[in-house]
Amino acid sequence: QVQLVESGGGLVQAGGSLRLSCAASGRTFSSYAMGWFRQAPGKDRLSVATISGNGGRTRYADSVKGRFTISRDNAKNTVYLQMNNLKPEDTAVYYCAAASSYWSGAYAYWGQGTQVTVSS
Repeated sequence: QVQLVESGGGLVQAGGSLRLSCAASGRTFSSYAMGWFRQAPGKDRLSVATISGNGGRTRYADSVKGRFTISRDNAKNTVYLQMNNLKPEDTAVYYCAAASSYWSGAYAYWGQGTQVTVSS
């Protein structure tokens, strides 16, 4: 069982930056691939970024490439999402999730979400 708690959301002006954190419980954090997702009002939840268990592989949605960076600190059981040059269309609830495989896309554990609002 893995419990995930996101933090770091808030209100920021367009062009600004935020760093989201996701703290995980459990002793096997490094065995999980981690992902960040977002869901805007009235829209589907979409993958933003994914990182493998050892941090060696990452992938990003085209809409955030070059602006967002996913990273993890396995000693702290934490995954991060650094978001730069934020745009109003980045406004959403952001969720972190854990998967047993980087390639499967099957996320078994989810956090409660943190709101990110970008004003124009």
